[in-house]
Amino acid sequence: MDFDEFLISISKIKNIPLPAQASQFKMVPPFRQELLKKQEEAIKRAKKAGVLALFYPDKNWKTHFILILRNTYNGVHSAQIGFPGGKVEEQDASLEATALRETFEEIGVPKNAMEVVRKLSEVYIPPSNFYVQPFMAITTQTPHFIKQDHEVEAIIEVPLTHFFDDTNVISQKVRTSYSVEVEVPAFHLNNFVVWGATAMMLSEIKDLLKQAI
Repeated sequence: MDFDEFLISISKIKNIPLPAQASQFKMVPPFRQELLKKQEEAIKRAKKAGVLALFYPDKNWKTHFILILRNTYNGVHSAQIGFPGGKVEEQDASLEATALRETFEEIGVPKNAMEVVRKLSEVYIPPSNFYVQPFMAITTQTPHFIKQDHEVEAIIEVPLTHFFDDTNVISQKVRTSYSVEVEVPAFHLNNFVVWGATAMMLSEIKDLLKQAI
């Protein structure tokens, strides 16, 4: 999609009710409800994080957004696909500030080049006990990405037209953080399988954009 056309559509986003769980639950793994029941007490002490779904024009002025492949490390989100973002730090004035700061740190897009256009629905992540607040944002410049090598293995630039293609919603067997292999709903984007909390956020974004475009 041409980025000028996308900008016209995105201006409508603020006035559309969030589809929330109606969208998120399309991409819920089968074990999620069981995990939530087991972690009722832990949820009360859940940590907070902010992530950013950043849309931008490529050099041909076509609309893309960014995902990242996290490095392999000794943790529950090792080698997973997600949005730029992370946990709240003391200096952050808000979760929006967290998402913008982390995006700058992880992929090098200056904070003053990004504009947040919509706060989305929170998603709880059982393995790490985080409530994640996603935001949609735009930058009207073609970014020069600078990868933070310590945390980011790869930057994944997803064309919006590829994201909108319903054939890229699949069912895939994955190994969870609990070392159990299960079949989950997922997005197949740029040859990467995106599932779990990130897929839930993407599902809401997709449904929201389809109402605006």
